[in-house]
Amino acid sequence: MAKDYYGILGVPRDATADDIKRSYRKLARQYHPDVNDDPAAAEKFKDINNAYEVLSDDQKRQIVDLGGDPLSPGGGGMGGPGGPGGPFVGFQDIMDAFFGGTAARGPRQRTRPGADAILRLDLDLVETSFGVEAPITVDTAVLCTTCAGAGAAAGTHPQTCDTCGGRGEVQSVQRTFLGQVVSSRPCGACSGYGTIIPHPCATCGGDGRVRTRRSLTVKIPAGVEDGMRIRLAGQGEVGPGGGPSGDLYVEIHERPHDVYARKGDDLHCKVTVPMTAAALGTRLTIKTLDSEELLEVKAGTQPASTLRIRGKGVPHLRGQGRGDLFVHLDVRTPTKLDSTQEQILREFARMRGEEVAELSKQGGFFSRMRDAFNGH
Repeated sequence: MAKDYYGILGVPRDATADDIKRSYRKLARQYHPDVNDDPAAAEKFKDINNAYEVLSDDQKRQIVDLGGDPLSPGGGGMGGPGGPGGPFVGFQDIMDAFFGGTAARGPRQRTRPGADAILRLDLDLVETSFGVEAPITVDTAVLCTTCAGAGAAAGTHPQTCDTCGGRGEVQSVQRTFLGQVVSSRPCGACSGYGTIIPHPCATCGGDGRVRTRRSLTVKIPAGVEDGMRIRLAGQGEVGPGGGPSGDLYVEIHERPHDVYARKGDDLHCKVTVPMTAAALGTRLTIKTLDSEELLEVKAGTQPASTLRIRGKGVPHLRGQGRGDLFVHLDVRTPTKLDSTQEQILREFARMRGEEVAELSKQGGFFSRMRDAFNGH
């Protein structure tokens, strides 16, 4: 009696090839002996593989649709299980069932894309702010000019591998309780390429590329920041076999400045102002990155005050204009006074009624804090 292969896979008789494969994968995962220790799972798994073998073959499926059994003797097939046309379970089908895909078969390509490269470039604040054309030296793989990337010596060519016949892989067959299992592995004679190079190029050793040191010039735009990367297309590693080059990424590292600290596109610096200058007011000349600016310190300026000079920071990387320059004032109180200076200051304090310090009234911030704790 013919087996119900459709029922084994749980698909209707009009199921498509994709429906059959999808059901097979699901059941194979469920009943594979490696994941299911039920004694009946092995036999069930064998039936599932037989059903998939039959229904995935158009000729065998036609026999089933006509009421025959292509896997049974005299059932319209080519012999029973284990014989010619029996349950010949492909190892790749099992892998497909568990990993949901089909591994690429055939020879490996000798010509492959090259890898990207990265280079660190140290720049000063002025260079990152206004841009610069910087020379760089790159140590990468380049195309072998002797063989033009072919890898073979002059007058010779790669030859088809005799071991695998150009397929790049060899197969082995093992008999298991599931039937005959076919496994494939890369050919060891040609490393999976399907061809061998009997006479490699003496310059590159058959790789199609050599390492060398190159000098380039990279244009750094104004306004770049520390850690940014600039991409130079096609300036990375040449691929094996003369494949297309990868990209070169230049990573910017900004050196610390001895005066200015950068925050985004704004610059910050600290200027020490004597107590008398802060009280009386003064003018300072500030040397910015590209000019000199006259800065007015108004009379009565308090410690930790900050003055702002608009448009004297770093140019914006994308767009017009520049950031600002913030000057933080450090009002310095003298620590040593001679007798005359001390007498003058004491007289000044007496005139202002400031001989003794007083506690500030607890208004403003402290009043709000007190009210908050008291529930007001």
